[in-house]
Amino acid sequence: MTPREKLIMALRGEKPPGLPPHLELVYQLFEEWPGVPWLQGSHLEGTTGAWRQEVLRGYCEAILQCAEEFDWCCITSLNSLPLEDQCRCIEYLREMSGDTYMLSVFLDGTYAIPNGQGMYDFAVRIAEEPQAVLEEAERRVESTLEQVRMAADAGAEIVFMCSDYCFNDGPFLSPAMFARFVTPFLQKQVEGIHELGLYAVKHTDGQIMPILDQLVSTGIDALHSLDPMAGVDIAEVKRLVGDRVCLMGNVDCSQVQAGTREGIRASALYCLEHGGVASGGYVYCTSNCIFRGVPLENYRYMLELREEYGAG
Repeated sequence: MTPREKLIMALRGEKPPGLPPHLELVYQLFEEWPGVPWLQGSHLEGTTGAWRQEVLRGYCEAILQCAEEFDWCCITSLNSLPLEDQCRCIEYLREMSGDTYMLSVFLDGTYAIPNGQGMYDFAVRIAEEPQAVLEEAERRVESTLEQVRMAADAGAEIVFMCSDYCFNDGPFLSPAMFARFVTPFLQKQVEGIHELGLYAVKHTDGQIMPILDQLVSTGIDALHSLDPMAGVDIAEVKRLVGDRVCLMGNVDCSQVQAGTREGIRASALYCLEHGGVASGGYVYCTSNCIFRGVPLENYRYMLELREEYGAG
């Protein structure tokens, strides 16, 4: 069974044979292993034609090395590139790897936590011109679905929707306001993704429990992050919604970044026990991503724990 097929089973709430599927939202340690730069759009400025395509091909080769080394079921880490380059990479990856891995794109038009002055401005707009805010939300999702269509045409199979909704103490909007200004548009986005034949994964960090039912009600195939640093307990999430949605994550990225081996082990084993290794519908990964600053040996240790304890 291919890693892609294992992921499909998990997304359907099933238990694949052997180890639970594994992915990381983003992997930023390319310079440490396999020893190439983590490619970003700024690196491509001024490059055109055959040279640009050669750079993209080289990056795809490095990604596939990582996918084999770390047993990824899904190819990510393209999100720092312009969409056109992501689509070209998706085509190259399919050409190079066939159907071994699921290919992804990161797109989300729903409102996320505003930054700085944007929070004040957004609050004023919601209070003073809510209809305009709703109309903008509609336009944003329609634009996003056009981009999803481009990615689907290139061969993408799964969309990670990465607008963050929550702080460590709860969502940036009250549940009632979230139900008005976000949930209907997330549902429309998910429906559009499904109409194109793609899977839809909702990523958000933070304390999601006040809006958990709303997130799941939109029809998402999977929920990613399950942030333990914000108090999200994967056992409780599994109890509440685990039969309706695949769960991804919850291995404490703060432990993987700067914790002890004992801390990594405790978090990883808790996820493996309670996330769904026995019952299915679980993808093993950190509660964020493998970002710069994470020791590579800690990531490898997290994967060793999956090898040792993940078969259920």
